[in-house]
Amino acid sequence: MLGYGYGFYYDPTYILVIIGIILTLAASAKVKGTFAKYSKVRSMSGMTGADAARRVLNSAGIYDVTIERISGNLTDHYDPRGKVLRLSDSVYGSQSVAAIGVAAHECGHAIQDQQDYVPLRIRASLVPVANIGSTLAWPIIVIGAIIGAFDTLVLFGIILFSAAVLFQLITLPVEFNASSRAVAILDQTGILGSQEIHDTKKVLSAAALTYVASAATAILQLLRLVLLFGGRDRD
Repeated sequence: MLGYGYGFYYDPTYILVIIGIILTLAASAKVKGTFAKYSKVRSMSGMTGADAARRVLNSAGIYDVTIERISGNLTDHYDPRGKVLRLSDSVYGSQSVAAIGVAAHECGHAIQDQQDYVPLRIRASLVPVANIGSTLAWPIIVIGAIIGAFDTLVLFGIILFSAAVLFQLITLPVEFNASSRAVAILDQTGILGSQEIHDTKKVLSAAALTYVASAATAILQLLRLVLLFGGRDRD
């Protein structure tokens, strides 16, 4: 029993929510702290994030991707539809090893796009349903629980949220692969020295934790949905 209409009750599944929040906050603090630390380490090449990005793209034979500056901190991303690499204020003009690492990581996504990297294509195809699932799953499930439509709305809501979880899981190999490509090219082109590569790996590893935390949180939320609604009496 969930206790609808019976006042306050203890829901043990809230521990899953708390764990998710802790994981998210810890990962965010880690990436911000690591990026801030290595943002103070100037690269020996003196290249900015934008300079490094252009060189990485050119070395991969990519000349049709535009590099733009956007506001914010760590808002960097690659837009495959517009063939645009957007670098944040803290990366675009910075000469730090952290900025170059982040810029190269985003270039890794552009290279994935050029080479038709399968996980990237799968993730892109899941974007619409993942957005719908993460936004509407809970409302649909709650409505289904209230009216007793377990075989339709509740199940549909859980399936929708499962798509959002799948999106988070597919994101992991996409991000890990982009970082691996970034480190390899930075090493091959000599943009960064060996110690700088070591520092950059720390930045990218910290960033990867945010995706791991997001995936873990999504899984915990799905588990909570199953625990709350999956075993309820459908009669």
